[in-house]
Amino acid sequence: MKIPFVGQAYTLRSKSLAAQQCVNFYIEQSEVNPADIALYGTAGTRKLVTLPNTGGIRQLYVPATGKAIAVHGNKVYRLASNWTYQAVYGQDLLSNSGYVSIADNGAVAVLVDGLHGYVLDLTTNVLTRIVNDAFYGADRVGFIDGYFIFNKPNTQQFYISSLYGTNFDGLDFASAEGAPDLLVSLLVDHREVWMFGESTTEVFYNSGNPDFPIERMQGAFLEHGCAARHSVAKLDNTVFWLGKDSNGAGTVWRANGYTPQRVSTHAVEYAIQSYSQMNDAIAYTYQQDGHAFYMLTFPEANKTWCFDVSNSAWHERSYRNPVTGADERHRSSCLMYFGGKHIVGDHSDGRVYHLDPDYFTDDGDPLVSVRSCPVLSNGTKRLFHRSLQIEMEEGVGLQLAPTVGGLTTRIFNNIFNEVFG
Repeated sequence: MKIPFVGQAYTLRSKSLAAQQCVNFYIEQSEVNPADIALYGTAGTRKLVTLPNTGGIRQLYVPATGKAIAVHGNKVYRLASNWTYQAVYGQDLLSNSGYVSIADNGAVAVLVDGLHGYVLDLTTNVLTRIVNDAFYGADRVGFIDGYFIFNKPNTQQFYISSLYGTNFDGLDFASAEGAPDLLVSLLVDHREVWMFGESTTEVFYNSGNPDFPIERMQGAFLEHGCAARHSVAKLDNTVFWLGKDSNGAGTVWRANGYTPQRVSTHAVEYAIQSYSQMNDAIAYTYQQDGHAFYMLTFPEANKTWCFDVSNSAWHERSYRNPVTGADERHRSSCLMYFGGKHIVGDHSDGRVYHLDPDYFTDDGDPLVSVRSCPVLSNGTKRLFHRSLQIEMEEGVGLQLAPTVGGLTTRIFNNIFNEVFG
């Protein structure tokens, strides 16, 4: 009997119906023969540098010019490709924790942390705080056609900077008012601005209007809003987010044009909706070895889920705490692609890692992977199995069996009840 061992994470309320785990594994399907599928281990975290401030890495960002930007605690650093770093001059951030959103226009980068905004000169590396009565704070910042664009917290409004500048006019604002819900988040994608409300989403564009250039796109209105402002992310030429609407919350959506398309499964939704908090979710995306990943972390729940766009399958990412033995959220909190590498920042300290598929530990700690297959059934008939045979390619560690054709065959006799019982 061939067991469908390879598959995604899928555990339902009834464990007898479905109790599949897939932790730190993702599915690889042959493009030549789609029937051939395997589980690959997820990338390890190879430490590159440790920044000296306290707290976690709040954001990593690669501007159009110059060195990368890292926000660690209340400090901002510039990172070179050889992983040397330098703290910027001038102002420290007024906050020590929480998400930081960054956008740049090639000359300056703008950083926002919710209440405050900052401008970093990319040439002089001087950071200054935005002090302007027409700057209202923001959770998110984007850049479109020469304008920085911001959400105004706890309102339906958004506002823009001067053209290719960081000055502000109290009249340069508008509202996402197709529905009376508050504006939660925004994201610029393909020169369009997606405005995510609590229960609806609207899309705006640059119309060229000299009075106020950002106007609503006719017909681009979605009846699904956003449950977590920092869950919105770009991937695979579209937008992903954790949704909320008048019927509930906890579904992950992607945009198919201007139509929302559900990508979460019942199992993932069951898990997310069981968390005590979901509005703290943060997401980042990346592509590696032909796979496009949407990483969604829930800090309060201490869980990380990952959607693989290439095969529409979910898996978990976790870190096995060597002290407690507990499985925790993935170590990363943010990602940038810099120097030809996927670079992530640690959520609790100043470590910056290479997310390396050829590195098999989490900075020296064991990278533990788990897979449990679907429930096996033969109707009402009994099933007896005397052995379990799994083919696997050798990785790192002891040679446990002879190798034939690049594959190791491990025979597990008389343990089937322990694995599947």
